[in-house]
Amino acid sequence: MTAAQASQSVTTSDLAERFAEIRKLSEALVKPLSEADATLQSMEDASPAKWHIAHVTWFWETFLLRDHLDGYELFDNRFPFVFNSYYEAEGERIARFSRGMLSRPKLADVLAWRHHVDEAMQPLLQRDDLRPLIQLGFAHEQQHQELLLTDIKHALFQNPLGPAMWSETASLGAASYDDDWYAHPGGIARIGHQSDCFAFDNEGPVHRVLLEPFALASRLVTNGQWDEFIADGGYEDARLWLSDGWGWVQENSIRHPSYWQDDAHFTHSGWLDRDPDAPVTHISYYEADAFATWAGYRLPTEFEWEAIARGQEGSSAAHDPESGNQLDQAAPPLPNGSEGLFGDCWQFTRSAYLPYPRFEPAPGAVGEYNGKFMSGQFVLKGASCATARGHSRASYRNFFYPHQRWQFTGLRLAKDL
Repeated sequence: MTAAQASQSVTTSDLAERFAEIRKLSEALVKPLSEADATLQSMEDASPAKWHIAHVTWFWETFLLRDHLDGYELFDNRFPFVFNSYYEAEGERIARFSRGMLSRPKLADVLAWRHHVDEAMQPLLQRDDLRPLIQLGFAHEQQHQELLLTDIKHALFQNPLGPAMWSETASLGAASYDDDWYAHPGGIARIGHQSDCFAFDNEGPVHRVLLEPFALASRLVTNGQWDEFIADGGYEDARLWLSDGWGWVQENSIRHPSYWQDDAHFTHSGWLDRDPDAPVTHISYYEADAFATWAGYRLPTEFEWEAIARGQEGSSAAHDPESGNQLDQAAPPLPNGSEGLFGDCWQFTRSAYLPYPRFEPAPGAVGEYNGKFMSGQFVLKGASCATARGHSRASYRNFFYPHQRWQFTGLRLAKDL
């Protein structure tokens, strides 16, 4: 068993400790925020920090306590309407862009609710029959930890004063290692989650894919390389862009990645000088594809990426999903160019987010978690500097619409052999 498998194969005796760790990190992430900060919603794609920590608590209270703890009564019968996200089976809910209007409950009230739920969850954490659902709750809360970080970054960026969430800065200085390629001879690859550890339903079933010979870049594309793309007229040359992408560039006057201004970029520590050797981030699928075309390469498929991550079915070393620059504590996340396939940025692939052969959503309301979003989005692989370490794996499938770029998204080039 690898270190990553060990971290995701949680025994019943470990559930309580893991639950406490994850819940503690969520609260630590909102500690630097004022009441006003925690209520901000800067766009419909994002949610307030207060809503995130309330929503994950709603998840625990709804799918664990309400459904599996005899005699449990909801902390507040009004909360499901405002803190349900998209679960149709759970009834009506507040409009998504109205989440920023929730000045009440106050942050302190949400934290009190969290502590009530944490205490009530203790007997359920001892039940082995609930372990799969509890592990889903762990993964769900970790996803919202990352969303909380990216959403508050977007919100603070709207402030012309450039406020910092943390006064300290992330570790600066990109890692130094040679550009190289991971070559794959092609052949039949087994794709999908292949162990008894936790995985989302969209990571399976395991199936076979035919790969042609290819190579995957060992290094993420950097800020400095992106500066060259801009200087060469990359945002002004329609020949580099997909038709929808070129329309998006023109309609929105896109000229550089999000959060860039001159030689600086906005971070959780405010405005900082941009490191040319650090991975570029906050780009859309359209931008990633245009850059790859300009560079004379292409984006990998999700299957190519996974085959390399797994060690080419044993022909070379697998990549450790817990390695690289990932989130370990409540601190400012910032890409720095760590070695390996995981960390720094989620990496765009050219693969549409579609179900694998023989895919079936999980039964019940939790079956709405992934399957119903399999339309019009692209798969991203790896993990980012804002991803809780131990959350991702080779089969993990993140997904976003091609125009979205408020996440820590980047790219790794591929080429045919």
